[in-house]
Amino acid sequence: MPEVIPSLTRKTAFALTASLALLATACTGQSGAGASDDPSKDTTITFWHAWSAPNEVRAVKELVAGFEKAHPNIHVDVVGNMTDDKINQALRAGGTKAPDVISSFTTNNVGKFCSSGALVDLNPFFRKAKIDPQQTFPKAMNEYTRFEGNRCAVPLLGDAYGLYYNKTAFAKAGITSPPKTWSQFEADAKKLTVPQGDSFQQLGFMPDYHGWESTTEHYLGQFSPTYFDRDGRSNIAGDPAFEKGFTLQKRLVDALGGFSKLERYRAKLGDEWGPKHPFHTGQVAMQLDGEWRLGMALDARPAFDIGVAPLPVPDDQADQYGKGYITGTIAGIAATSTKQNAAWELVKYMTTDTDAVVGFSNAIHNVPSTLAALKSPKLHYDPRFKTFLDIAANPHSTSTPASVNGGQYLVTIQQLGYDYESGKVTDIKAGLKKAAAQIDTDIAQAK
Repeated sequence: MPEVIPSLTRKTAFALTASLALLATACTGQSGAGASDDPSKDTTITFWHAWSAPNEVRAVKELVAGFEKAHPNIHVDVVGNMTDDKINQALRAGGTKAPDVISSFTTNNVGKFCSSGALVDLNPFFRKAKIDPQQTFPKAMNEYTRFEGNRCAVPLLGDAYGLYYNKTAFAKAGITSPPKTWSQFEADAKKLTVPQGDSFQQLGFMPDYHGWESTTEHYLGQFSPTYFDRDGRSNIAGDPAFEKGFTLQKRLVDALGGFSKLERYRAKLGDEWGPKHPFHTGQVAMQLDGEWRLGMALDARPAFDIGVAPLPVPDDQADQYGKGYITGTIAGIAATSTKQNAAWELVKYMTTDTDAVVGFSNAIHNVPSTLAALKSPKLHYDPRFKTFLDIAANPHSTSTPASVNGGQYLVTIQQLGYDYESGKVTDIKAGLKKAAAQIDTDIAQAK
């Protein structure tokens, strides 16, 4: 499999979430229920997307070509490599050059897209097409594309997170199967760690929050947390899942050498997106990562056999083993578009037509975003990739909920993680209460 750049872009987009000035006021335009254009007449719509790598751009063109073949009267002008910042400016401004349909890598901004009115509510379109989103999309994907009842977005492929492991290192350490619970994971991480002076010859797992994909939300996804209560207030100090998740990660940091020693080792390791990634080189024996890592690891030609499994779960949730954290690309229709019915035909095709979703998934090697596509015999993949298909389809898999101020609450939680693992915060209960208060303040100010 080739390297999949969208996931890199998503991670970068998350880092920018806190600084994006997104759609502070509601946009004007037709509502989904009020769209009046005739999609059976000859028309041209504009589709903006963020993919930029040559193979991805080619895949998008092939996807659109399939749509135009099925709808010969609707022509699509495709514009690629569009960042969220550019998309947001166009959605605010409108006009003849603005997009009718957009796709974004940043699921964190769904709450802003929906609450501002920048993207239309797609519920009326789904009802008219007699498509039930709950029966069409995996649970987690269905949830992260709506906010407070407004379904202003729809999934367009996704990412699922699991565990990569070095089978050769496992065999040498006498480990016969991947860990299913966190206690098993802790034990295996210790067995797989080979000290070398004041550093490591091999580290069982890099638990630090700066350690590539080891973010707070990826850890916490395995605990199935509830981020907000029914009143929309932060629940991170109320749901025990958060304290358990933070405690687990801190225990790993301490057991595997301590924060300072791990950070010194991490500073010497390769880049996340290059061939010298420490999992590729065998310097780290286990890696929390998304489905795209398999292709990148195989391209690096490691000197060991790669194993793939779901991430472990808490010991008291052993019956939910197989779940994982889910995110992905979203698509939506601009509120300023005067061709929303035609735009819906494109969105519906790209996101609910099984063959279209499967073909796009085969082309860029992301996880299909419909339940039917996940089961399609037309999917082409390395057998190990099926782990991620199963994670995506698992009803216990989770994502992070939409918020009116985007992913700012995740930035706050991640900062608490940095402070706790490094020792700046020693009382995690107090830290969670303080972070919860900050999250509530930020959300109140954003409304």
